[in-house]
Amino acid sequence: MPTRALGATSLVIALSLALSSCGLIRDLDPEHTQEEPAAEEPTQEVSAEDVELPFVRQGRMFVEGGNDVAVEISVKALENNGEYLMLDISRNILEYITGEDVTYAGAPLRLVDPVSGEVLLPITSEEHGEPYGSYFIEGSELTPVHEEIPSPIRRYFPAPSEDVEFLTLTGATAGHVPGIPVSYVDEFTDLPEPDVHDYIDPETWLMDNELPEELVYPETPPEPGLDTTGSVQSMESFVDTTTASTTRAGDREVIALHADNMFAFDEAEPTDEAAGTIREAAQSLRENLVEGAEITIIGHTDGKGADDYNQTLSRERAEAVRELLEEELGTGFTLTTEGRGSDELLAQEGGNDDEQARARNRRVEFSYEVPMGQTGSEEGGSGLDAAKRHVGAPAPYYEELDPFTTVTHNDLDLNVYPMVRDGAYLFQVVGFQNSTLSDLEADLDGDEASLPGSPQQYTEGTMGGFRLEEPDSGIIRYVIRIRTAEGEYEDFADQILTLSPGEEYLALSVFPAPGPEVEEMTLYAGAFGEIPAVPVR
Repeated sequence: MPTRALGATSLVIALSLALSSCGLIRDLDPEHTQEEPAAEEPTQEVSAEDVELPFVRQGRMFVEGGNDVAVEISVKALENNGEYLMLDISRNILEYITGEDVTYAGAPLRLVDPVSGEVLLPITSEEHGEPYGSYFIEGSELTPVHEEIPSPIRRYFPAPSEDVEFLTLTGATAGHVPGIPVSYVDEFTDLPEPDVHDYIDPETWLMDNELPEELVYPETPPEPGLDTTGSVQSMESFVDTTTASTTRAGDREVIALHADNMFAFDEAEPTDEAAGTIREAAQSLRENLVEGAEITIIGHTDGKGADDYNQTLSRERAEAVRELLEEELGTGFTLTTEGRGSDELLAQEGGNDDEQARARNRRVEFSYEVPMGQTGSEEGGSGLDAAKRHVGAPAPYYEELDPFTTVTHNDLDLNVYPMVRDGAYLFQVVGFQNSTLSDLEADLDGDEASLPGSPQQYTEGTMGGFRLEEPDSGIIRYVIRIRTAEGEYEDFADQILTLSPGEEYLALSVFPAPGPEVEEMTLYAGAFGEIPAVPVR
């Protein structure tokens, strides 16, 4: 490889990779050839000690201000020293990047415990705002670009709350990489050689020697005792039926009974049908909780009417439900009630789906905590279908999947891949492909993208309109939301940006898993419409 200058003539690229959280400084080379290294075959075994790395993924990287490029990510190691995780990966840019002031705009890097739903983010230094781990100039987001030369990168994460054998990697063009074995160590593995600074001067950005086949960047590991709560998030799921819905986030679960099925208009006296619904809810609570648990019963109204009236009605309905629930559960649980009127609307009222939105907001909730390690009810219970938790083993690593089908909307092809059951979740990979000869904006909006009266926070984002339906039961499963440490939400679905012609851009969306007997699901893919019988691996 010829010697390259990295000085004033270079293109400066502020490429904040979620993977490396590093900007890129261009190393100019008029010649470019692409050689795609072959992925190694991993061993898929139940024990983490027997699984061989690396795991390899290829995808296209969104690059604003320049050309999108193919990137290969190799997962080389994941070590746990009891306080932190060290992720050792390698990034190989397979195509030549052009453009100035280029910015990466893809999904952030995440490690996920697919059983508990805990989400871990790279730990960031308070001193300079960059993640702990690999750097070229410490505290700077800038790093050189090396096409077709793998650049090993380390990132540090909080250790998961529970000891786990496998974690799942998502984001940063890696897509869905399940079954990464966790190695428990006393000390993290030392960096190998050679150091990138043996070849590139960080003061002048000039290359002194021909680059080797693989580079190593220096790193700053986190010091012991850091507060990492801001790097720990939880997945929030939403499962819906005509009778009830269930929201889960971390160790908090909320079963919401649709009030219109239980009360007449403006009434607080339960209907005859309400007793059956309460009986099913009580069975779900027995299956989900240990005796002695605290359950808060919360009444809600829609936005119509005076605040005082709504507050009174919601409290009276909560009290009526408590009396019925106590008859079913007995005295083994602590039951408290609250009325919140119209203070916490789930669906936005006043739109074309106003009637359905108001019906969604009229509800009575059961709120309680479940230990993170508890896997839920046995199959075939007689409780509410929406309240059943389905937690399987972490998925093993897989190299690739073939598309199940392709659908088209406004010159945009959607390649739908089989869903992968991973712990308590389904990971759905789709491929967006521009069939025109010019750049194309992905337009996935439209009234058909969501059901009337859907909760607003589960229908936002590019792929927020995606949802799953079980063919036999009709249960609806929405895209997972991630709750940040600040209490804000983002959907666990990749954002789709401007698409270049011809190339496929893989994107990931995540849903709560159905029971193990479900082998296929109907995918409602926003503007692409209904896609039946998508297989579940």
